[in-house]
Amino acid sequence: MNTDTPALLELQRAMQRTLLDRTDGDASAWVIADGLDAGARLGIYRNTCASVLVSALRLAFPAVQHLVGPAFFEGAAGLFVAEAPPRSAWLDEYGAGFPDFLDRLPQAASVPYLADVARLEWHVNLVLHAPDAPPLDIARLTALGEAGPAQLRFQSHPAVRLLRCDFPVDVIWHAVLERDERAMAAVDLAEGPVWLLVHRTRSGIEVVRLGECEWRFTAALLSGKPLSAALEEAPCDDAYTVLATHLARGCLADVSVVPRAVARGIRRTHT
Repeated sequence: MNTDTPALLELQRAMQRTLLDRTDGDASAWVIADGLDAGARLGIYRNTCASVLVSALRLAFPAVQHLVGPAFFEGAAGLFVAEAPPRSAWLDEYGAGFPDFLDRLPQAASVPYLADVARLEWHVNLVLHAPDAPPLDIARLTALGEAGPAQLRFQSHPAVRLLRCDFPVDVIWHAVLERDERAMAAVDLAEGPVWLLVHRTRSGIEVVRLGECEWRFTAALLSGKPLSAALEEAPCDDAYTVLATHLARGCLADVSVVPRAVARGIRRTHT
């Protein structure tokens, strides 16, 4: 054993290399064997770390695991862990790159919708763990005085996400989680693309399918553009009905008034 005591940061970095890069390096020099050599001891930590990360992916992507089976999922998750180790101690944030990884994975090519299902599940995960915030009280709109629609800027609720997928993953996701084989057999993969709103309610997570125009208008609105700019960027015949529906769903958290001159300037950049 190396008798020189390492600085804490030095030891932490050595352990990081051991756990994530799978190279013992300096870490083995500071391990007391005591009946088990350094490599074996570090291997226990390494295997535990990999197992925890695979479990975190399993929790975030239950439908994906059901579609491919536990053995395939564990193998794919292990490859992803080796390629893209976490950069944060908060494991709820781990897995953002897993859908794109599955899209590139040759062994998953026989399930063309797998990556899109993973993208939906990741959005569900983000919404599930998003911060709490009160939805916008509709009475706030009446308190804004004579401000016109062009000046209204809405703020998205943190537990709301939008997603476009090439396949009808909302139907697939529900069928898989409910173990509904009849619904799964009836899925038409040519039905896509689908335009989805994922949001959290008091009773759980809802995945709502929107029309393309409705989705594009919603995306512009939730990006913080004034209402008039959102309408110019994504014209929608029933925009005010869509807005009212999002208010009722609790998808908006706040509203503010943009000065007329600013609103006019924003409108000019979209014409």
